[in-house]
Amino acid sequence: MAEPGSLRRDALGTPGVVFLVLAAVAPLTGIVVIASLGIALGNGGGMPGAFLLSAVILVLFGVGYAQMSKVVTGAGGFYVYVTKGLGRPLGLVAALIALLGYNCFVAGAVGTSGFFTANVVEQVFGWHTPWQLWSLLSAVAVFALGRRGVDVSAKVLGVSLVLEVSILLVLDVAVAVRTGLDGHAFAPGVVFSGSVGIAFLFAFNAFVGFEATGLFSEEARNPHRTISRATYTAITLIGVFAAFTTWAVVSATGVAQAGQAGQDHLAAGDLVFSISRTYLGSFLTDVMMLLLVVSLFAALLALHNSATRYLFALGRARVLPAVLGRTNASNGAPYLASGTQIGFAALIAAVYALAGLDPLADLTASMTGIGTLGVIALQALAGVAVVAYFRKRRDPRLWRTAVAPGLGGLGLVAVTVLAIVNFPTLAGSAAPAIALLVVAVAAGLGLAAWLRRRRPDVYAGLEALGVDAEPVPR
Repeated sequence: MAEPGSLRRDALGTPGVVFLVLAAVAPLTGIVVIASLGIALGNGGGMPGAFLLSAVILVLFGVGYAQMSKVVTGAGGFYVYVTKGLGRPLGLVAALIALLGYNCFVAGAVGTSGFFTANVVEQVFGWHTPWQLWSLLSAVAVFALGRRGVDVSAKVLGVSLVLEVSILLVLDVAVAVRTGLDGHAFAPGVVFSGSVGIAFLFAFNAFVGFEATGLFSEEARNPHRTISRATYTAITLIGVFAAFTTWAVVSATGVAQAGQAGQDHLAAGDLVFSISRTYLGSFLTDVMMLLLVVSLFAALLALHNSATRYLFALGRARVLPAVLGRTNASNGAPYLASGTQIGFAALIAAVYALAGLDPLADLTASMTGIGTLGVIALQALAGVAVVAYFRKRRDPRLWRTAVAPGLGGLGLVAVTVLAIVNFPTLAGSAAPAIALLVVAVAAGLGLAAWLRRRRPDVYAGLEALGVDAEPVPR
């Protein structure tokens, strides 16, 4: 049983947190969509190297993030970290950026899930169905699972993760056995060729979601160990798996020809499926297409869980309506925040549908683009906050609390700049994401000033977010 307003403690171990994070990353979706775009629009055959270098930057950031998770625990994730490291005003800025990013992500995922499900059902079974129907069913399923508790979601996501990773590994092995894997893909001249900035931008896009480890710290068993282990595990698995599978893809097309092959299949978005038909045949390719639907739903569910925790944390802190901070007494599920979040996402999707806009080119492109920019900016802000937190305490572990996270933070700032400069390519549209980000920053600072003046008790309470223990130098 959970206390009213409290999440269920001990609901997740390290594997459960990792499943939630990796499902949000959606490996199959990341390869079919993100990696293919990076190959076509970025550095072609050098995309595997871009994934590995991105993983290195995030591991450096993760060194400080892991240390932070051992002393600060809170359902608000990066919002709590930024508040602790950079103060309450910037903490509220981080909170609003998180709300913007994650809620847009979920809205885009509702459209993506509906669009691809309708397409796959038509291609595999020959049934023509409207994408709106599948989007609605996805939202209803997410709402139902959200009321059952995070441990139920973790089990569902774990099954889907194993299935989608398995089919890609079968493809990887088939390419390795029949064609071989070309080590030239990792040559510096190949990795840093073409539009390398775009390549790294898409590579980082494939990692979006790893930061959710901290969001589940209150629901984790022994969070001071679980979250740090889950963070390292998630980043490493994402980086190695994405690099290895993309290596197989560019080896199948030929490293030198990968960029052109990606562009040839760009409109249809079927680069990976075309390779699969060659190496695995029609049946397993159909299975892969069905698993893409599973992957998309898993990503929707995982992103919803992350967005819900931000709403819950802000409701519990009374920054947003306190009702959002209520939980189910039997399983600790933040059911009102969950219902509000998926309801908002479904409403956005409905507005696009009623306007007759395309679910992929309009809804998914704009919402996912805004979400990506928001989450990357949030990561960069957290990177600075982690260093500031430990420097204020004069922590003697310079590598783990200053040098490594500082280098990772600089890398994340650079990626944020890349995301802003190349946003139309990332989102496939010229949506006013930069303006929305500026609005979120201004709103966060304005909200902090208003709370300090009008609701000083709420503002003072922000200082007590999370469990702030003194770090033990090791």
